[in-house]
Amino acid sequence: MKAFHEVRNYRSDFMVWQCAYTNISFLAHWHQEIELVYLRSGSARFCINEHNFTARAGDLVLIDTGDIHYSDSSEMKNELDFLIFDPSVVSPLYRHSNFAHPLITAKMVENWGLTRELADLFKTTHTELAAQKPYYQEIVTATLRSFWYRLRRVLPREAPETTGNRRSHMLEEMQQLLAYMDTHYGEDITLSFAAEKMNFSESYFSRVFKRLMGINFVTYLNMIRVEHAAAELKASGKRVLDIALSSGFNNIRTFNRVFKEITGYTPSQFLNLDDPDSINLSYYKRKSTHQEFVEDDSLTLVRNDERSVFHEKTDPLPQTSHS
Repeated sequence: MKAFHEVRNYRSDFMVWQCAYTNISFLAHWHQEIELVYLRSGSARFCINEHNFTARAGDLVLIDTGDIHYSDSSEMKNELDFLIFDPSVVSPLYRHSNFAHPLITAKMVENWGLTRELADLFKTTHTELAAQKPYYQEIVTATLRSFWYRLRRVLPREAPETTGNRRSHMLEEMQQLLAYMDTHYGEDITLSFAAEKMNFSESYFSRVFKRLMGINFVTYLNMIRVEHAAAELKASGKRVLDIALSSGFNNIRTFNRVFKEITGYTPSQFLNLDDPDSINLSYYKRKSTHQEFVEDDSLTLVRNDERSVFHEKTDPLPQTSHS
């Protein structure tokens, strides 16, 4: 499911992506890439694995490979720079670094003498990726590696033989569970079944799942089922009942209710839309009805706005110095 296991499409075989947005939240997901998020202004709430925190202007958020992360900032204003890159760009044998905490405050950046380097990282990456002049890949790689290893030199890490390894193992098992749900969504996947696959009690599994994903297990499973059902509704001439049953719902009444809760439409209303693709079916409106999908990007990015307009293009922020 693209909204949750993100597989990014790059413009070339050089797997580095950079862009900037205003007023952004994103759903819980994970990917193999490393992600850096710089807050130009405002504030944003993040959850990365089991770390919940608010980042503010000048802070840097580090999301390591495989980390499950989301941002629920629907009541906040922010300007965020995103830089996402494959770990092989910094090391061909890269493994998770087990940093102690994903939040790097502006004060920490200043104390470590990395303020100018951080500004240069985002400015150079943006400029070089946009222009793609000769040797742009080498320049971006050199800039990224220089900042990355300066950061690794000073950034605290968890003790290698303690909680870090146990949490990493738990996150791997959670990723496997999410992948299983995405391919077996039509089956009877219960809370007890999912908890057993993780070797957790039902109550503990529910708490862990909510902390990691930002939504409860049943809501998450229903989102997967509705997304697949919506795709079937658009692409096939099957009966709504048959689609409901093959998507994992026991009856048409439950299917209609859940479908409307997630999309805002009944299945029949959805089929009669002039442009059903305008509805981002991977986004569940948890808190606000005035959030919109950001066009031309991962399905995880959602813009927090005062309007209810889908598919509005968001222009990159100007690349200015942070020093």
